[in-house]
Amino acid sequence: MTRVRTTRLLPQAYRPLFAHADFRRLLPALAASDLGDGMSIVAVAWLAIEIAPPGQSGMLLGAALAAYALPGAAGALLFGRWLRRLPAGRLLAADSRIRAVLLGCVPLAWAVGVLHPVLYVALLAGSSVLHAWGNAGRYSLLAQILPPDQRLAANALVSSSVSASIVVGPALAGFLAVVVGPAWLIGLDALSFAVLAAQVGRLRGAAAGQDGRGAKDERDGEAATTPVDADRSAAGLRLLRKQPELLGVLALTWFFNFLYGPAEVALPLHVTDDLHAGAGLLGLYWTLFGAGAVLGGLAAGALRRFPLWPVTLGIVAGWGLALVPFGLGAPAAVTLACFTLGGLIYGPFTALSYTLFQERTPAASLTTVLAARSAALLTAGPVGTALGGPLIALLGPRQVLAASGLATVALAVIGAAIRVQGLRRVRTPAPVSRPT
Repeated sequence: MTRVRTTRLLPQAYRPLFAHADFRRLLPALAASDLGDGMSIVAVAWLAIEIAPPGQSGMLLGAALAAYALPGAAGALLFGRWLRRLPAGRLLAADSRIRAVLLGCVPLAWAVGVLHPVLYVALLAGSSVLHAWGNAGRYSLLAQILPPDQRLAANALVSSSVSASIVVGPALAGFLAVVVGPAWLIGLDALSFAVLAAQVGRLRGAAAGQDGRGAKDERDGEAATTPVDADRSAAGLRLLRKQPELLGVLALTWFFNFLYGPAEVALPLHVTDDLHAGAGLLGLYWTLFGAGAVLGGLAAGALRRFPLWPVTLGIVAGWGLALVPFGLGAPAAVTLACFTLGGLIYGPFTALSYTLFQERTPAASLTTVLAARSAALLTAGPVGTALGGPLIALLGPRQVLAASGLATVALAVIGAAIRVQGLRRVRTPAPVSRPT
């Protein structure tokens, strides 16, 4: 009776989903793991600051954040030959078990006093090595356990869980980090993945990948769900070389993500070193950013009537300008407002970038080109994050935030100049040679 009443509160499009026992088991576990990852946005950085040797917090913070993401990019590229044929349930369960075990070792090592910075980075790196494949397995599994006419609603519901975790997770972590400490928050993240692995194991055999009955569905959906296919990526790069405009979109996105990396490292140290505040303020920054990004993402449809290139470049410049007040010594209330505005500006970028690729790419080549896009972009954020540590040691967190913003504005200006020059070249007719 309770489930019937709860279902009636949902919009009509989502009600049929809860008629599937597998989906009802899976959704709460996915939401729990999303919330755990949302809390880790604050916890991973805060624990790195706590255990760093004197004067090396920036270096360890950059290494920890890079370790939490970069091995996933490497795993997506290196393990495709062996993993792309595995059933979706096995991929999701394998990633969840690895994350549960290795992230669970973090609070245990901290509790017994052996959490050395090198061990911390190694545990984070190991925990993320299959995460791209686990994420692909999540959406493949939804496609297997639900009929085609319900998959869009399921994808929207699961994606909304990810967006909500970015809003709720950091705020919750900012409060709990003071009460229980950041190491135990990472332990809660590990526990959420243990629950997810157990729930995947409870699914029916074909859905969970316990036998071969789902193999055909997995192959049919592979192009859309495999994180990176090396052969497809190489073919996509060959196609991109023939389309300078798409190469320009890819380059802009790569450098945009790369320049975001140092800001992600600098913000926690700005909170501790410049503002002399605690994890609660850091959680508030990320919560407001996430809320702004959700609203900005929802507004992407309204921006569709404007020319996509100018809007995309405007987003890049707007995010950069939102970071500049950090370098001017603005008070926390001002920079919180700027970070919220930055999230609102940043929100539509991914959707608009994908739209540019979809509009400029022939339908028959779209999957191949998007695979190349994914392969190229996997490294941008982690490399920028790894660079953040040395830059903070050299300049300081406030200056790195401002420098990241100014460099991002410069990127938008350079992109606009290249775009204008390309349009002039297209509009200028080639000279007609006269016969001699």
